[in-house]
Amino acid sequence: MRGKPNHIIKPYKREPLQNLVTWDAHSVFVRGERIMLYNGEFHPFRLPVPSLWLDIFQKIKALGFSGVSFYVDWALLEGKQGNFAAEGIFALEPFFAAASEAGIYLVARPGPYINAEVSGGGFPGWLQRYRAVLRTPDYLPEADNYVRNIGRIIAKAQITNGGPVILVQPENEYTFATAGTVFPNAAYFQAVEDQLRATGIVVPFVSNDAGPLGLFAPGNGTGEVQIYGHDSYPLGFDCANPYNWPAGALPTSFHTLHLQQSPTTPYTISEFQGGSFDPWGGSSFAKCAVLLNEQFERVFFKNDYSVAIAILNIYMIYGGTNWGNLGHPGGYTSYDYGAAITEERLVTREKYSELKLEANFLRASGSAYLTAVPGNVTNGSYVNTDALAITPLIGNKTNFYIVRHAAYNSQASTNYKLTVPTSAGNISIPQLSPTLTLNGRDSKIHVTDYNIGGVSVLYSSAEIFTWKTFGARKVLVLYGGPNETHEIAFSDCKHYEVIEGAGLTVQAKNGALLINWAVTPDRKVIEIEENLFVYILDRNDAYNYWVLDIPGQSPADNYTVPTASSVIVKAGYLLRTATVNDSGLYLTGDLNATTPIEVIGGAPKGCSELFFNGRKVQASQDKYGVVTASVIYSCPSVTLPSLTDLDWKYLDSLPEIQPTYDDSAWTSADVKISNNTVQNQTTPTSLFASDYDYNTGNLLYRGHFTATGKESVLYLKTQGGTAYGASVWLNNTFLGSWPGIDRDSNYSQTLTLPKLISGRPAVLTVLIDNMGLDEDFTVGSDKMKNPRGILNYALSGRDQSAITWRLTGNLGGEEYQDKTRGPLNEGGLYAERQGYHLPSPPSGNWKNSKPTDGITSAGVGFYTTSFNLDMPVGYDIPLSFVFTNSTANGVAVSAYRVQLYVNGYQFGKYGKFSTISRSLMYYSTSSTFVSS
Repeated sequence: MRGKPNHIIKPYKREPLQNLVTWDAHSVFVRGERIMLYNGEFHPFRLPVPSLWLDIFQKIKALGFSGVSFYVDWALLEGKQGNFAAEGIFALEPFFAAASEAGIYLVARPGPYINAEVSGGGFPGWLQRYRAVLRTPDYLPEADNYVRNIGRIIAKAQITNGGPVILVQPENEYTFATAGTVFPNAAYFQAVEDQLRATGIVVPFVSNDAGPLGLFAPGNGTGEVQIYGHDSYPLGFDCANPYNWPAGALPTSFHTLHLQQSPTTPYTISEFQGGSFDPWGGSSFAKCAVLLNEQFERVFFKNDYSVAIAILNIYMIYGGTNWGNLGHPGGYTSYDYGAAITEERLVTREKYSELKLEANFLRASGSAYLTAVPGNVTNGSYVNTDALAITPLIGNKTNFYIVRHAAYNSQASTNYKLTVPTSAGNISIPQLSPTLTLNGRDSKIHVTDYNIGGVSVLYSSAEIFTWKTFGARKVLVLYGGPNETHEIAFSDCKHYEVIEGAGLTVQAKNGALLINWAVTPDRKVIEIEENLFVYILDRNDAYNYWVLDIPGQSPADNYTVPTASSVIVKAGYLLRTATVNDSGLYLTGDLNATTPIEVIGGAPKGCSELFFNGRKVQASQDKYGVVTASVIYSCPSVTLPSLTDLDWKYLDSLPEIQPTYDDSAWTSADVKISNNTVQNQTTPTSLFASDYDYNTGNLLYRGHFTATGKESVLYLKTQGGTAYGASVWLNNTFLGSWPGIDRDSNYSQTLTLPKLISGRPAVLTVLIDNMGLDEDFTVGSDKMKNPRGILNYALSGRDQSAITWRLTGNLGGEEYQDKTRGPLNEGGLYAERQGYHLPSPPSGNWKNSKPTDGITSAGVGFYTTSFNLDMPVGYDIPLSFVFTNSTANGVAVSAYRVQLYVNGYQFGKYGKFSTISRSLMYYSTSSTFVSS
């Protein structure tokens, strides 16, 4: 029977594990109600302020989304093997609580491998010491402690225990392998699932193939998941060319592949492109936001809807920050991703508003959309031009027609007539004007026989934002783009009244009431048959409208359910929540200007007062039930300190090059044979940092030897990941640096030595900026094992064994001391090892000097200052620190690197790198947050 779930999770003995989350071929059901699971990706570890997680959840919920997908980063939780720690900012319980409060379902993705542009793809550095090939059965014992602990945490938060988790994804992008690797290894994939099931996880498993290959889809036997999903990043990551849409990039085979691979499960894209990463030396996330902008959403997202997608996750919806060395070498501190919500948590990008229009339409369409069957995309069918392509979604009654340019990247404006079957026969649309228009890089969803609470929309060329029923009153909100003409027809309707606006052409024809208009900035409102109010908007005005659910009874509460009561409100920048308490309607939201408010469906029954952010506002209600008010915005007075005017203290953070420095407490490099399986050891003892428990941040090596006086050159090969840098000293003489470049993860150099005196001790000091561990989802490559440190060296006229090495990194290595900020936050610079990057360093007797003064010779300077921030109460004020200088007093400066710590958290990393062939500016911006 259509509309009823016909699948439940069945383990090996076939008895159900739970019955709250079920599914059929069309969608998932939660507590028996069919929903579209429209998710956005949000990683709590990239916003290390738990009190702000609710802010992000509410902004996602306000889009009309029903869920969030999230990764868990193993490397942050088990920095030392066997010591699992998910506490403080790493605790997930507050994340689950915030999701529940916002009414957001969660899809948990604990890996163990996650990719995600994080160091090692989420693998902790100590795995470099294990010979087992990662993501094969031999490595599973190393993952067991992590999976056992994280699985139990997730299990407690399942919907079956009153929590928000409704799906869990085992593994991630297990799709490709190197030659000679047993793949796909069903026994391995099943073992990963078994590890999670053993922790008490009972909700369905969903997969994320790195492409639609059908691996472990239902019916494949051992290792199969309950719901098959894949990812898709069709426009790629070329942010340097943000207006380039390559031919052939739009996916056109999704539905065919779905029918071949997993026809019994709802069509799922576990990651669909919502932005792009940007590498060191990249063009900036501002350009990524242009490449993947609102036009991209209109064309590519609607293409997803054309195949009746039922579970869709936008990666990322909020990117956040790669603070504290958590990122991989291919990206800088910011992980803004060009996402709909900016790194600073702003919703000012137009793509946020466009996404809100689309998500609310799908939610309002409910089962009519979810149970519709996709047809074949054709050029010229249903329209009078081959320049357009149309994909039909055919339902029991309601049909959807997704229209785009046949050349999807066309920037032409194309006029057309749409001819489609309806309950009144075939109709060519529009009937009251010559043509419709599809502008460049746009797509439309036209509907026929669409039900609005018992009123039938025979057809609409205008796109629907939402519709709701409020007692006897119904509200329908339509919108169109600039320079467009639209038409809507209502079956069996005759009477109408134009309430607001001009420019409507209304005509009764063949038993239907037709309304035609040219889109203008002026709103138009027309009442149909005394109870249906149709709001006709231009797209920019539609951006200001919000649909907010009023929390229902437990257990549904504030979660997305088809039967939820809602309000439609015009209110500007952001609305978060709507609740009813006694006789009051309470709205919460954010303002950036004095804002008129309209509750266009009228106040909920029994409400006679309106409150905004807890304060009562004067409101009035017109004869049509519309409630209006105005909320005054007072611009806050914010005074920020001038960083250059603060009292700064300076400390030499490279005392290791001084003759008197004692490194006897450092780790002796005495591992004779490394277990590393991807790099041949070419030195008498291993100089791979992870062999000595150092997996993050800057690395320091000191090599001791007794000079013969004949040493003239030093050959040195170092590795720190792409965009890394390294510097070398002999005693306290600077020999040279590798300034770094984004394409090189290692570098070989030959350095000329000063004259040494025979019989005298000498010390080489090597500083390496470790940019994080590599990631690669190709099974068998084990790229995360690419070591950091010294790969090879040669001292002219001497055996390698003449040099005895010691090294250091972050304080304690894997026995890291800062449990608050976790295992990756700081590296091995002197100031970091002393804890001076933490609040209140003992700087009273240090030298007075500012970062803008800089240092006069190769080395490391540590600068510290303190100041108070006094932010006005009631405002959310994001702050950011932006590195921009490449000159000092008008003179170009040489290559340098900077790290920024705020209250002990590394929130920024910047470098100016130059080479003989070119000069590049590498940068990052990072945000700290103040909310009151």
